[in-house]
Amino acid sequence: MASFAKLNSENIIITVVSVVNEVLKDLNGVEQETIGVQFLRTLYNEPNAIWKQTSYNTNAGIHKLGGVPFRKNHAGIGYIYDSQRDAFIPQKPYNSWILNEQTCLWEAPTAYPIDGQKYIWNELTLSWDLVNS
Repeated sequence: MASFAKLNSENIIITVVSVVNEVLKDLNGVEQETIGVQFLRTLYNEPNAIWKQTSYNTNAGIHKLGGVPFRKNHAGIGYIYDSQRDAFIPQKPYNSWILNEQTCLWEAPTAYPIDGQKYIWNELTLSWDLVNS
């Protein structure tokens, strides 16, 4: 199955759908994103809709099955499509977090502690607070 993300006028993902791979194939049997886009525009009777293909197996710029990573991350509702990076980027969780250009994921300005404990981010102190269980 192939996945496609529908964008609004601000490049925010408003829906993600799956399409059978056979629909995307050209006369030579090669999958083409443009064929999938046209299929979805016709299916939903939205000739001007903006659709971008996304890969369920891509996260942080890595394809989990060893294939070629596609648009850095699998699109999700509320993500932004960045055309300059050709990437799907999740919503920024906190004002202080910084976009990792390699993964197109947001990272805290302070690394998450690696001590087996659970923490939550504290935006006021710009640090990780231990979660009491």
